[in-house]
Amino acid sequence: MENAVSPTARALRTLDILRDRPGTTAGQLAADLGVTERAARRYVDILREAGIPVDSVRGPYGGYRLGRGARLPAVVFTQEQVIGLVMAVLDGQPAAIDADGLVGSALSKLIRALPDSVGRQAAALRSYAAAASDSRSAPADPTTTSTLVAAVADRHQVAVTYATENGESWEAVVDPWAVVVRYGRWYLLCHSHRADAIRTYRIDRIRAVRHLPQRFTPPDDLDPVATLEAHLGSGWKYPTRVVFHEPYERVAPWVRPTMGRLEPAGDRCVLTGSTTNTRMYAQEWLAAVPFGFTVEEGPELRDAVAAVAARFTAALGSGPPAPAEQQVRAPSDPVRRQ
Repeated sequence: MENAVSPTARALRTLDILRDRPGTTAGQLAADLGVTERAARRYVDILREAGIPVDSVRGPYGGYRLGRGARLPAVVFTQEQVIGLVMAVLDGQPAAIDADGLVGSALSKLIRALPDSVGRQAAALRSYAAAASDSRSAPADPTTTSTLVAAVADRHQVAVTYATENGESWEAVVDPWAVVVRYGRWYLLCHSHRADAIRTYRIDRIRAVRHLPQRFTPPDDLDPVATLEAHLGSGWKYPTRVVFHEPYERVAPWVRPTMGRLEPAGDRCVLTGSTTNTRMYAQEWLAAVPFGFTVEEGPELRDAVAAVAARFTAALGSGPPAPAEQQVRAPSDPVRRQ
């Protein structure tokens, strides 16, 4: 590239856009390049003059797209980009240090394909780094994930076979809206026809995916991450309702969306949701909130809280009583643990 705004740079940027987003219109291309539509068309002409076929389709669903047989230039990385990519792979897949694994072998191919001046640092990072697996992460099967992503992109319904934590298994027909990665876990956000409601399924628990011919249209204003957060705490087997003896403003920083919906109630606040694992809800989530509370619903959660309380009481033995509750600070990242 001559410089950041040279015609060559913008022509190559045009190629990147058309490769990543087939069907880009002249207006969209101009907005991405920061030029007029006339100039955007000129950069398309530059690509055509260079022998790269670019097709133009008219109509509401038209736009520019690379033609058949387009030979794209080799991918070029800077050293910083390569190091960042290797770091991201090792952070998300610590097993990638092993060159014989699925992700590890793919990373090895990428490093071998790089020029020596760039690949040397990446190989050194991979060789001398040590990565500890995250106990909270749940690696998803690449084949299952790829099938779901394709269904999301094609807007085709799928039938998924799902296995719960306690070993139960069932099949549901769903409209796959999005695949979302959240703190090391992969989720399918979808509309379940079985429940006639929005559902979030952990992809590592999906045992089979079957494509269906029926198509669907996702919500126009869909925000996958926000919708996932809002529904992780609802629609599960055991209902929960907890009243905290503190105002909403103090409790809110300690409550993650997966616990349910927190609402103010005078000088107190109420958390309403559901869960499939009342034991985890009691001993990992509620126990971490440093304020007094009362479990109003349901009986399974009350039993789980009672079990946690009995265990802690037994731990005191005949020793001195526990100190009075002290003022605590809100966590800097209360939703990090999953």
